[in-house]
Amino acid sequence: MRSNMELITILMADDDPDDRLLVEDAFEEVQLKNSIDFVKDGVELMDYLFQRGAYSSLAGSPPPGLILLDLNMPKKDGRQALREIKEDAKLRLIPVVILTTSQADEDILRSYDLGANSFIVKPVTFDKLVDIIRKVTNYWFQIVRRPGEGD
Repeated sequence: MRSNMELITILMADDDPDDRLLVEDAFEEVQLKNSIDFVKDGVELMDYLFQRGAYSSLAGSPPPGLILLDLNMPKKDGRQALREIKEDAKLRLIPVVILTTSQADEDILRSYDLGANSFIVKPVTFDKLVDIIRKVTNYWFQIVRRPGEGD
């Protein structure tokens, strides 16, 4: 297992406060020590990633190591944000996991076409969410080797 797991910040973009709280509770349940930050729409997501506006205090901080992205958000939806992330040379290597209520084949296909690394439909029970969070974080922080990582 890699020792840098604790250094990686997870960023979740989701406009639903209940979903954000459930994910935060799920992270506590799996006892993940990573920090998790939340934004509520695609505009805030891009401000966070570019460390501007309300997120200018992050200047010089490393980018998040994983983005959990809802598709249906106000101001700028997840599809638009995903396109911008994957078109930017500094951001494109950040893994983006779509975590959404949509089960539409069109959304799945379009997400992968835009560069999503995974597409997960939000589960209906907390226990299933905990299981998903455990598996996602294990995969992205323990199994996968990402650019710039040493052993």
